[in-house]
Amino acid sequence: MKTYSCFTDSELTTFIHNGDRQAFTELYNRYWEQVLYFAIQKTSDIGVAEDIVQDVFVSLWKRKAELEISSEFKNYLIVSIKYRVLRFLSRERTKRLAEESNMLDYDVLDDSTQQYLDFEELQTTLQEMISKLPERSALIYRMNKEDGMSHRDIAKEMGMSEKAVNASLVRTKKVLRAGLNTFLTGFLL
Repeated sequence: MKTYSCFTDSELTTFIHNGDRQAFTELYNRYWEQVLYFAIQKTSDIGVAEDIVQDVFVSLWKRKAELEISSEFKNYLIVSIKYRVLRFLSRERTKRLAEESNMLDYDVLDDSTQQYLDFEELQTTLQEMISKLPERSALIYRMNKEDGMSHRDIAKEMGMSEKAVNASLVRTKKVLRAGLNTFLTGFLL
């Protein structure tokens, strides 16, 4: 029976190439703690580091027939771990960016919904203020703002001068502006 602890890494990889499980176990026992420590330093997550180390060793065993290691075995393991860590970090970055993008989309959606609700509240307040105006002032205001009628057309329709229509609109706008300023000040604070 062979005592594998006395063989070099190079000799053990040759045995592994031929399917020797004991040689594989010896190399695993020699290096798993060192490469695990290295993986933990790079990932800052022991669970992820353990998975990466396990994947590297499983991959080595699966590829044992075509395994050709020209450098030191430890260096080969470190490079393999680095590669897997980079793949892991890349996937995590992609996942984080996707989550941030989704959150940004949600925030924009949420903000637009809030803006719509704020607009609806403002619109309701404006309609309430218009309904409290004297009937004639409210009618002139609605004809101008809602129906898009000019001062001249309103004057003809109401049997008034354009100056009277203009004066009515100026007074109405002042009243509405003052009321909306009060509403907005209370709304924003």
